[in-house]
Amino acid sequence: MAEPAGQSETIVILDFGSQYAQLIARRVRENGVYSLLARPDVSVEEIRRLNPKGLIFTGGPSSVYEDGAPRCQAELLELGIPVLGICYGMQLACQILGADIHPGASSEYGRTSLEVLQPDLLLKNIPGHTTVWMSHGDQINALPEEFIPLAATPTCPVAAVRHKTRPFYGVQFHPEVTHTPHGAEIFVNFLYDVCGCTGLWQMGSFVDATVESFRQQIGPDERVICGLSGGVDSSVTVAMLHKAIGDRLACIFVDNGLLRMNEVELVESTFADHFKIDLTTVRAADLFLDKLAGVADPQEKRRIIGHTFIDCFKSAAAEIPNVRYLAQGTLYPDVIESGHSLAGEAANIKLHHNVGGLPAELGFDLIEPLRDLFKDEVRQAGELLGLPEQIVWRHPFPGPGLAVRCLGPITRDKLDLLRKADNILLEEIIAADLYRKTAQTFAVLLPIRTVGVMGDGRTYDNVIALRSVDTSDFMTADWSRIPYDVLADISNRIINEVPGVNRVVYDISSKPPATIEWE
Repeated sequence: MAEPAGQSETIVILDFGSQYAQLIARRVRENGVYSLLARPDVSVEEIRRLNPKGLIFTGGPSSVYEDGAPRCQAELLELGIPVLGICYGMQLACQILGADIHPGASSEYGRTSLEVLQPDLLLKNIPGHTTVWMSHGDQINALPEEFIPLAATPTCPVAAVRHKTRPFYGVQFHPEVTHTPHGAEIFVNFLYDVCGCTGLWQMGSFVDATVESFRQQIGPDERVICGLSGGVDSSVTVAMLHKAIGDRLACIFVDNGLLRMNEVELVESTFADHFKIDLTTVRAADLFLDKLAGVADPQEKRRIIGHTFIDCFKSAAAEIPNVRYLAQGTLYPDVIESGHSLAGEAANIKLHHNVGGLPAELGFDLIEPLRDLFKDEVRQAGELLGLPEQIVWRHPFPGPGLAVRCLGPITRDKLDLLRKADNILLEEIIAADLYRKTAQTFAVLLPIRTVGVMGDGRTYDNVIALRSVDTSDFMTADWSRIPYDVLADISNRIINEVPGVNRVVYDISSKPPATIEWE
């Protein structure tokens, strides 16, 4: 992986299977230091090439003494690079350096009381007695004299440790989770006091450097095209490239008839009118809806929408001359999951466009301005680039759009009903100052009807389900605790203002076992 623009300090995080690996990477970046994830067996040569300021070994579900447990090259601990081991990562490094690891007398899970025995650099300014989040069954059984215990819990005598002669520190607990109140200070101590970082990873510097790199890369007679969806990722990609090359950027926006209320108008007014970007809107709602007529299976919906989108995009792209590059809003988590990074082996690459990626036979060179960024960093970049708040902070929207929120076969009337209900929901969430406090909020039209009473008459009408979740990474999520009075206002407005709806329900399922979307 090449060094990203705008930074020269890197922390490499070796992922031993932790569910918190990306969270650790984000914690590092929040403190002004660039981070990237790597496989545990990353080579010493690759680490030397990256020249990191420090290494972090993550936790993981294995036991270090098991056959087949993930391991790193022992030589990493001989490079003189500071290392922080977390949970499994601490146990593995300590084992390599001579410690004995065995199952503990009892496991520790959840909040645990920690006593700081010796603050040293890592635990500097941490209270002598504090709370940490534990999740382990193994622990250090015998510690060689080359180590100094830094902290203990009632059942774990070595809850933090450092080596006397090597720049290695370890913590048995998880400083990356919010359940460890002083975890942020521990990361600051490691990054700045142990590793000597200075905080060069700043979004303004990244944006400026990336824009300049595209000015140098893209020739004066070459053009770039980008599929604009209206979401934050594609919008920031467009804004960054437009700043770099101006009217040599051409955008294609496909109106598939499955968008939210006023979405077409918002995209056109923002990018064509305000930013003066060369925008082609392909008005293909009739084409998409005709192909979707009578289709109930969600996977078949996705297939039809994906293929039809690609056909529309290819047709529009063919009308734009001198195109060499295709820009996509691929994010760093997409790169990790695709295997096209130090963190994993190649699977099917997860391209940006939210219905599944554009085909290689388009013949363009790919550029991905956001491939080093997490979602929260993309939002920061969007604000710096002057994008309006309603785009920068817009909740995620599935590629198939309302097709997977209108359960069962799709009709124009059902889509109109769902749009109105969804718009009311969002209006009330925004009015209650909850939009940026929730991660994703939307309405779903269920494929059932229920009996009701309106006035003096009996009704048999549609059901709208409301879904709102809180999450930081969308891998897990919990349902939002929206106040009852706000839910009451939403329900009353939908039932009174949307003809054909007589019942509103609220989804209180977490992920897992449910998913965020219904289809």
